[in-house]
Amino acid sequence: MTSANLSRAETAARSAAVSVLTARVELDVTTAPDVDETGFATVSTLEIETDAAAAGSAESHVETWIDFIGEAVEAVEVDGVARPVEWDGARVRITGLRGRHIVRVAARAAYSRSGEGMHRFVDPVDGQTYLYTHYEPADARRVMACFEQPDMKARYTFVVTAPAGWSVLSNQAVAERTTEGGAQRVEFAETLPISSYITAVAAGPYHRVEAEWRRGDQVVPLGVSCRASLAEHLDADEILEITGQGLDFFADAFRYPYPWGKYDQIFVPEYNIGAMENPGLVTFTEAYVFRGAATVAQREGRANTILHEMAHMWFGDLVTMRWWDDLWLKESFADYMGAHATAAVTRFPDAWVTFAARRKAWAYLQDQLPTTHPIVADIADLEAAKLNFDGITYAKGASVLKQLVAFVGEEEFFEGARQYFAAHAFGNTTLDDLLRHLAAASGRDLHAWSRAWLETTGMSTIQVERDAEGAVLVQSDLRPHRLRVGLFDLRDERLVRTRTIDADIARERTPLGEIGAADLVLPNDGDLTYAKVRLDAASLDAVEAALSTIDDALARALVWSALWNATRDGELPAARYLDIVRAHAGAETNSALRTDVLANASAAIGHYVAVDRRTQERSAWLDRAWQQLTAADAGSDAQLAWARSVGSAALYDDGRAEELRGMLAGTVAAPDGLELDPELRWAWLTALATTGHATVAEADAELRRDPTAKGRTAHLTVLAARPDADVRAAAWHSAWEDTTLTNDHLSATIAGVRAGGRRDLIAAFDEDYFARIRGVWSARSIEIAARLVRGLFPESESLDLVDAWLARNEDAPAALRRIVTEQRDHLARDLRVRAAQPS
Repeated sequence: MTSANLSRAETAARSAAVSVLTARVELDVTTAPDVDETGFATVSTLEIETDAAAAGSAESHVETWIDFIGEAVEAVEVDGVARPVEWDGARVRITGLRGRHIVRVAARAAYSRSGEGMHRFVDPVDGQTYLYTHYEPADARRVMACFEQPDMKARYTFVVTAPAGWSVLSNQAVAERTTEGGAQRVEFAETLPISSYITAVAAGPYHRVEAEWRRGDQVVPLGVSCRASLAEHLDADEILEITGQGLDFFADAFRYPYPWGKYDQIFVPEYNIGAMENPGLVTFTEAYVFRGAATVAQREGRANTILHEMAHMWFGDLVTMRWWDDLWLKESFADYMGAHATAAVTRFPDAWVTFAARRKAWAYLQDQLPTTHPIVADIADLEAAKLNFDGITYAKGASVLKQLVAFVGEEEFFEGARQYFAAHAFGNTTLDDLLRHLAAASGRDLHAWSRAWLETTGMSTIQVERDAEGAVLVQSDLRPHRLRVGLFDLRDERLVRTRTIDADIARERTPLGEIGAADLVLPNDGDLTYAKVRLDAASLDAVEAALSTIDDALARALVWSALWNATRDGELPAARYLDIVRAHAGAETNSALRTDVLANASAAIGHYVAVDRRTQERSAWLDRAWQQLTAADAGSDAQLAWARSVGSAALYDDGRAEELRGMLAGTVAAPDGLELDPELRWAWLTALATTGHATVAEADAELRRDPTAKGRTAHLTVLAARPDADVRAAAWHSAWEDTTLTNDHLSATIAGVRAGGRRDLIAAFDEDYFARIRGVWSARSIEIAARLVRGLFPESESLDLVDAWLARNEDAPAALRRIVTEQRDHLARDLRVRAAQPS
């Protein structure tokens, strides 16, 4: 393990021996607009206290280290006395400590192009430079010398010197600002105790909209920011409305006043994740700034993310897990609270429908991989922590919390949370701390529940068997479930729920009794438990005939989910699944369900349809998408969803190439009401380029039409997607070898290499992939390396190469082996399911 990959054991020993009280961090980014300047000055002044006895030292002095990754460490002082610089590229060694000290580390940090640390972005529209930080789980050390572990909280004071006229933001409000010449010096108020990974700085000519939230005597200043060139697209009113609704909700739910003073939200370019919960300065991906039409599902998704991050102000920021084993203590709760609050107080009451269809699908996928792990995971080091921001920690954790709320009661659950915040504010906790407060509030012993749901892996599959004597609920992978079974009858060609049966099950077989001749029997109606559902043969016939007539969107979500899981598991023929989609997706009225069903149809064709039927199915899917696009109501949510689906289908089939070319050129009328916004235009152009129907000149013309950051990124994909072996080869080598590519530009290049599933153009690189991945893992950051290892994994018709690599590389870093193992499992599933398709 390199010194940059901190382990749980050594960080626990460090926090036992050293406490950090305050940290003053001074950053000078005045030269950021000069792209030839690779780094910036950073000075950290840390007030620490040591405990030799806790360190287990036989002497009275303590030796420790401070984390820093950057261009140079220039000076180290302890109590004003210079020390020799002992820095190995990741750790600054400090010796001879006893009692309380002031440690000062002067260094030079590097600007990032990978979204890790201090990311620098130059807007191609106006040439302006923008900076922002992103740290989770351990990239604060790329900006400042710090103790990079969540249980070493400090009160931070940030001082930023930046070009005059820039907006400069941090976790707290500005305490003092002075300007001299072309530079400004901004000192922010001291924070309350927080972990290093949730500190934040943003600087640049950001456009900002201000407001405030009031509750009694509390006034919270609000801000919403984005790049100046995106200002016309920033719907700040909606964002601020949801922010106010969320602050109202959580103030009532948690009964602990919002503790962080102000509440800024900033949308930043080339962001690696959806959002980050930095207290007082939440960062979001610019994908949430809609440059054109947006579906209801997109707006609901943004609202959910806003409220997810807001929940973190309490779960994660106020009370923080001690180490990344208990990452679920913040992410599972925030995922649950995001859906709960969205459904409760915003204009998106179907948030739990989206959760059942989308978040649980992510959890089910992750939980079936050989690398699945308990919600309370065993995280030995930072590389493992980085990869555990996954469907288990987020979506499965939120799913079992939803069950817990049903088990203990909603008021009891929130009362337990209130006790937890009151007892541990500004501190660090583990699983037992939370369970103790929930048990006290509910009067229930939760250890058995924890063992069954938080400390195990995998999921149950639940189905109903019925015969003349009645029905039986059957489950695999035994766990306790409280669920509901819905009974539906076909009446006037519509599936109508006639009654429900509540059941508590813990055994393999649980009798349901007489259920009559129900046409559809839906286990887990209401989505009360975490389990895959299988439909019996009669129920499958019923939903094939009338799925879209069910008037309950949540019930439809559960049916769609059951069908998709059965298809992924090879139990429902992919062709039959696609027949059901073609029959009912056009009548689906829930925006998120529609979006997911269309995406799953495309995935089914690419992964699960037998190879000899794939061309036929692709052509049929493109025709169906085209028919739905032209039939949809003008300007409707459905029209936009089908237009996007046409773009994804046209990557593989050129049957509508001439119409798409004509619409983009303006020589053929687009369907009435369809906005050909930049995202849709680039998607269609990418499809045309992939099938050989768009030229470099046309791509360049589109870039002149949309010379934005997103336009340039999309342009890279279009150029790399052209169906020419030399073009794909050049893109392949660029992805691996061009270290100047930003994170987004790397992903765009990878997308071009993989466009259209053209194995005939890239299969020659399969062996090269396995020859490169260990080297790239050691040479590049984990973010960049993971994009390459996942994105360029060969989707071949054989497991031989990946199996050989795994056998030869048992000593490879565990995080790298995990990604390769997961990709191997995806491929093995594809091959297994395709082989099981009926001829």
